[in-house]
Amino acid sequence: MLTTSRSTVPRLQAALVVAVSLAGLTLPASVAYPAPGADVVATGIARPLQLTLDGRTLVVLSPGSSGDSAGEIHRVDLDARLPADLSRQPRVRIPFVDSRMSTLGSLALDPASRHLFLGEENGSRIYRLSADERLTLYAAGLNRLPGGGALGFDGAGRLLVVDHVDPMVSPGEERAPPGLETLRDEDYRGPLVLRLTLDPALPLPRRLDRLAPLFPRAWGGRQGGALLPRLISVAAATTGDLILLGSTGEVFRLTLGGTLASIARLPPGHGQYNRTNMTAAPDGGVFISGGFHVARVFHVSRDGVVTVVARDLADPEGIVADAEGYLYVAESAFHRIIRLRPVLP
Repeated sequence: MLTTSRSTVPRLQAALVVAVSLAGLTLPASVAYPAPGADVVATGIARPLQLTLDGRTLVVLSPGSSGDSAGEIHRVDLDARLPADLSRQPRVRIPFVDSRMSTLGSLALDPASRHLFLGEENGSRIYRLSADERLTLYAAGLNRLPGGGALGFDGAGRLLVVDHVDPMVSPGEERAPPGLETLRDEDYRGPLVLRLTLDPALPLPRRLDRLAPLFPRAWGGRQGGALLPRLISVAAATTGDLILLGSTGEVFRLTLGGTLASIARLPPGHGQYNRTNMTAAPDGGVFISGGFHVARVFHVSRDGVVTVVARDLADPEGIVADAEGYLYVAESAFHRIIRLRPVLP
């Protein structure tokens, strides 16, 4: 049974559909045992991509099982009986709002308003989904969101965005972002890291191509060096610094002063890292999911020491930590969410 709720998306003429599927999904049950020390939290969800926590509710972004929507949002009550079979529970289905919309591949929760922010994977727009399921086009003008952990929030409630700017993949870019005009004719390659204060007085959608980036600041070209690393994930550490992951597995710290420094490198993956996510660890470091085809979850300490905290996982993508020290991981290839408690060194 499908029911359609009202939508207030300006000029998009789209609706959110709350769907209850009792027989439509044919996903396999949890046929594989979880990794040692892990419990299964939820099953019956098609290729879970992203996770975030809203209090004691785990929010899951999935592409859906039928391929006719931009994404689906599932919610898991962590105080209810687990594991939850999400194929038999309500979900929010987000349809394609126009022919230019990409599927949704990034997810972040505003801790103040509890609004969800959803980024297009390999697209240029960010949407806001309110707590009462109203969808709004929040920001446009990006070049290419890499999906995975491309969105996040810092401790001050500001939205963090990784935008990959590269003339080879962004041929429509006609002018450099503010402050980077001098790099136009040189060998600059992105990315940009943006930080947005969520000011309700600003008109929507916000034009991010007119916003000066947090990084780089006067970086690039013949004077400052070019060929910046391809950043794919961002997270705010408990220290206030930002942690960024490159597609080669290199981990960087971006300080409050705007300095980018390499602090660690993950073990080589199968080619490049893809659809990775990060979440803050209590020691000032981060936990990192290996993403597509990398079967491990890593901990990178504040000092750059890399430890494997889980292995033999099936495409671990979304990852989030709760206040009790548990990690929730989207084991995408097995269509389930697992929970584990890592032991930090």
